[in-house]
Amino acid sequence: MDIGLPALEAAFPQAVFPTGAVHEFISSTREDMAAAHGFVAGLLGHLMRTEGICIWVSTARTVFPPALTNFGISPDRVIFIDCSSEHDLLWAVEEALTCEGLASVVGEVRDIDFTTSRRLQLAVEKSRVTGFLLRHQPRRLGTVACVTRWRIAPLASQWEDDMPGVGFPRWQVELLKIRNGKPGTWVVEWAEGRFREAQRHEAQNEREPLRIVQTG
Repeated sequence: MDIGLPALEAAFPQAVFPTGAVHEFISSTREDMAAAHGFVAGLLGHLMRTEGICIWVSTARTVFPPALTNFGISPDRVIFIDCSSEHDLLWAVEEALTCEGLASVVGEVRDIDFTTSRRLQLAVEKSRVTGFLLRHQPRRLGTVACVTRWRIAPLASQWEDDMPGVGFPRWQVELLKIRNGKPGTWVVEWAEGRFREAQRHEAQNEREPLRIVQTG
């Protein structure tokens, strides 16, 4: 899939964003979680540009469906499934990933073990559906079978042509792990219905290392 970010896509094998794979997004704050939602929505906009349905599974839905139109997604092409437990959520995600007619499946899950993640990856390798796991404040990271691991952080927007107001959404995009590729960090905007690269020197200070807080 061509997402319009050549520098970022160069990190992937054959310089192509991997579809038919499961991608993992890690967040430790609500701000990072919202940024990850926005970046994933942009990816979904590319995946669903011409056709296809997305299934979005969560136990406590935080996405605002009408906001998806900002990323070129009609909300009526997203099926939201609200589960009562993460066990049910992971079952629903796995079942959905086996459906070849879907464009993508998004699962908001806190924790996942290697065995479960391996089942998800095997499912998409057969169905060619693209999966996204949004993991907010995971108790532990560990090793999973996802093809990539990301962290997305919000950055202050930049005014266009010195005009006052709110600029385009901007993120610091960190590719923490990529199978057979090269991790890296980029500054990305969503502007005029597409991704575009922004200047690195406009970014905020370097992020602190990811810290997982043990709870419970």
